[in-house]
Amino acid sequence: MIDPTIAAATLESALRNGADFAEVFVELKYTNEISMLNGRIESAVSGTIYGAGIRVFSGIMSAYGHTNDLRIDSMTELAARLARSTGGSSPGVSIKSFEKPEIRNRHMVFLNPEEVELSEKAEIMELANEGANSVSDLVVQVLISYLDSVQNVTIFNTDGLEVNDQRVRTRLSIRSVAESEGIKETASYSPGSGMGLEFYNTFDVKEAARRPSRMASKMVKSRHAPAGKMPVVISNGFGGVIFHEACGHALEATSVAKGASVFAGKLGQRVASEVVSAIDDPTIPNGWGSASIDDEGKETKPNLLIEKGILKSYMVDRLNGIKMSMESTSSGRRQDYTFPPTSRMSNTFIMAGNMLPEEIISATEYGLYAKSLGGGSVTPSTGEYNFAVTEGYLINKGRITEPVRGATLIGKGHETLQKIDLVGSDLAREQGMCGSASGMIPADVGQPTIRVSELIVGGRS
Repeated sequence: MIDPTIAAATLESALRNGADFAEVFVELKYTNEISMLNGRIESAVSGTIYGAGIRVFSGIMSAYGHTNDLRIDSMTELAARLARSTGGSSPGVSIKSFEKPEIRNRHMVFLNPEEVELSEKAEIMELANEGANSVSDLVVQVLISYLDSVQNVTIFNTDGLEVNDQRVRTRLSIRSVAESEGIKETASYSPGSGMGLEFYNTFDVKEAARRPSRMASKMVKSRHAPAGKMPVVISNGFGGVIFHEACGHALEATSVAKGASVFAGKLGQRVASEVVSAIDDPTIPNGWGSASIDDEGKETKPNLLIEKGILKSYMVDRLNGIKMSMESTSSGRRQDYTFPPTSRMSNTFIMAGNMLPEEIISATEYGLYAKSLGGGSVTPSTGEYNFAVTEGYLINKGRITEPVRGATLIGKGHETLQKIDLVGSDLAREQGMCGSASGMIPADVGQPTIRVSELIVGGRS
């Protein structure tokens, strides 16, 4: 995508102008997005992103710029301006010879989206639309969204690194709206993977599309959830969004290095119940948030964050690692070349325990079963959160009983971690898009079924 001599000249220009480290991130990305509303394709958009980002360090000072003019004069001039802006005075004028490390590719792709006709992608959407509309007459609207992308990146830096990666992703999103007696409920399901179109051979598309329609149809006929403090059983899969938002972001060095995290300075300390272990793992084969290298060029590896309640690690990128005197954990990620990388989650989840989900329910005398969670808000510095329960049920005498709607879970992430007292064996992951300082990135959330011994539930008294 770029001649290495241009990359070398760019890096040398940064060093000559005061930087002590520099990096070039080159990206070529193809995307396809298709939208279908009630069985009719509304839009089909294809796009190409091509450009380079240049980042320079002088000590803990950094500067970033990007361009889609990859000619040598443009690249070297941008690098020089960035280096001078840091106020550094490094005398370095040369870089190490580029070496390509051997990187293991765990993410095999068999049906590259760029080689599949649009009509075949539309057929997948038609199957989903058929499935979503087969559940109930209460379903009044179905929106199907299809996405695929092929991202090629090359990274050079002044340590002599030259490394390439290709990330292929595809995702299908189904949103169903049910209506009854003037009340509307919306539910969605969005499976995705770091695979090509072979992904759609790994599950039943029609059955997956029935899931949000069932959920919306059931919730629209249910009564309002009660309010108050009570035990809450949170289902597996997307239930892990609470850990992701309320705890995961606070474990990123982006906030820890500033001291703007409830977990800052707590390595080796107990931060959760002893039944809780959590990991960030970008190496999961074909995971939605997986990659062979991070966006700083470091080969990815699993990162155990919490082990039996003890804080073991943060997610650390290169720059914040310098500030914290810690090694990178291959957690540097970015949306595209227009963003500098910083520490971000990949596939982040609470690990499986040894209880069956049925045992957790039967051990709960009374409470709320949050089968599916939706949107919410979080304050990373305090961990305070609230999340909507998009599918909820009451638990009474150890049994799931009637459905309830309108419930909200309210708490603080670090306190919730301490109150998780039961962890199931049914680990599952689901897919989302995570927004933070370096843009929107694909991220898996997940967990087994868990019980929080006490949580504030917002509803109607």
